[in-house]
Amino acid sequence: MQNKSRNGDLMKTAISIPDKLFLAADQYAKNHGVSRSNLYAKAVAQFLEQHPSDYITKKLNKVYDHQDSKLNKTLSSMQFNSIEKEEW
Repeated sequence: MQNKSRNGDLMKTAISIPDKLFLAADQYAKNHGVSRSNLYAKAVAQFLEQHPSDYITKKLNKVYDHQDSKLNKTLSSMQFNSIEKEEW
C-alpha cells in the first residue's frame, strides 16, 4: 500500500524489532516530537549513508566475478624487484 505525502510516495511496512528497542524508540520519538515513522525513516537513511561500500562492493564483485584473481607471476616478480632494497 502506498500513500502520498508532501515529500513523495510513502511505502507502508511492518517490521519486527525487540520490545525494548521499540519502547526506547517510541519514547525518543515522543520526547523529540517526531513520529515513529519519521524516526525509523531517518535511522534507515542514516544507516544507508554510512554503509555505501556494501553497494559498491557488490557492484564491483558483479563486474569482476568472471576475472581470475591469481597474481601473474611475471608481473609480481617485476613489481617486487622494482622496490628499492633498504637496510634495516
